[in-house]
Amino acid sequence: MSRFFRSNIIIKTAAEIDQMRESGAIAARALRLACEAVEPGISTAEINDIAEAVIREAGAHPTFLGFQGFPGSVCANINSEVVHGIPSKKVKLCYGDVFTIDVGATYKGWIGDNANTVAVGQVDGDSQKLIDVTRAALYAGIEQCVPDNRLGDVSHAIGIVGRAAGLGIIQTLVGHGVGKSLHEEPSVPNEGKPGKGPILKAGMVIAIEPMFTLGGDEVVLRNDGWTYVTSDGSRAAQIEHTVAITEDGPLILTQE
Repeated sequence: MSRFFRSNIIIKTAAEIDQMRESGAIAARALRLACEAVEPGISTAEINDIAEAVIREAGAHPTFLGFQGFPGSVCANINSEVVHGIPSKKVKLCYGDVFTIDVGATYKGWIGDNANTVAVGQVDGDSQKLIDVTRAALYAGIEQCVPDNRLGDVSHAIGIVGRAAGLGIIQTLVGHGVGKSLHEEPSVPNEGKPGKGPILKAGMVIAIEPMFTLGGDEVVLRNDGWTYVTSDGSRAAQIEHTVAITEDGPLILTQE
């Protein structure tokens, strides 16, 4: 059975992590195929439908659909949109856009959560740098996911990559624990102090998701009640994996 550490962080057993690898693989496949479909002129609703079909064909459920009333199976974010963008038939991708897709899959009760930011066609150099640095920061954070490190080590590793590249780092939106619930403890900020925060223990599972911008650190919520955008209109990227801390080191669960 899952057990709790520090009263609110759920520690998964090895068998439960194996089950999460199944849900993670489904989420990863849905995200990959959705990204492969990205091209100028496609609507964000079509991207949503591709990912949802992959998830359902695997016998899983799109985690985001209906979560707290969210109307889509994926979050679809263009340029200055950071997270929680609602897919729409009316919104079509344009050449040169930066597009982020966030996908969750629930299988046998367990959740896999991942996201990727891709270029629509070819993007300018700053936008490509934004994507590349966000991905590098994700893997820098993953490298710190070893037993007896602290959560602040993960956040610090992410943050120093972003700041060194001159990027903004969203402060009010963070990664999170994940398991049978989409959002579990602990929160995983994208900037922090090394040696601080909860000790990482084998069996912890967290979604690490750097959210960087070409401008400042602040976001605002649109009137739709879901979509967060950069307050200065700058472009944003979000890249995410679900990661288990194990005695053998970090294990990325959202991979095929």
